[in-house]
Amino acid sequence: MPTPPRPARIGFLLSQLGAHAAEVFAAQIRPLGLTASEAGVVRIIGRTPGLTQRQLAERLGAQQSRVVALIDGLERKGLATRTRSTADRRAQQLGLTAAGRAMLAELRSAAEAQEAVIAGSLGEQERADLYALLSTLSGRLGLDADVHPGHGRSADEPTGATRPTA
Repeated sequence: MPTPPRPARIGFLLSQLGAHAAEVFAAQIRPLGLTASEAGVVRIIGRTPGLTQRQLAERLGAQQSRVVALIDGLERKGLATRTRSTADRRAQQLGLTAAGRAMLAELRSAAEAQEAVIAGSLGEQERADLYALLSTLSGRLGLDADVHPGHGRSADEPTGATRPTA
């Protein structure tokens, strides 16, 4: 009797590659003195200056206190600023300092180095095909292309923990 075909295991392979990609990126940014969550927040603020802390928390699916702690750390590192909104004095708008904007270039280099490690063995067309398929799948699942699910989690919260979504 023939052996039934093995299931595709797409979820496992994506999880395995995702964990590897996260480790590679963490190693790339370690010399920059940032965590992956901090790097993600710098990138989001860089793309949407004036974003409020509340909007950032909603986008990350994170507790407001988690975002406050992240921004506190980025302020201490001289990368981010908070300013009171002129439209709503209760709101804190976020921006990057000159050092924060320079860090964006460093993060871009780190991401390119990560991609070279992850997909360097693929040809140009294979990379394009892989990117197109992953982008399509991500979009169909309603994922935000700029937000990694781990950014909103506390350091002690398990990876599979669920959070309320906005």
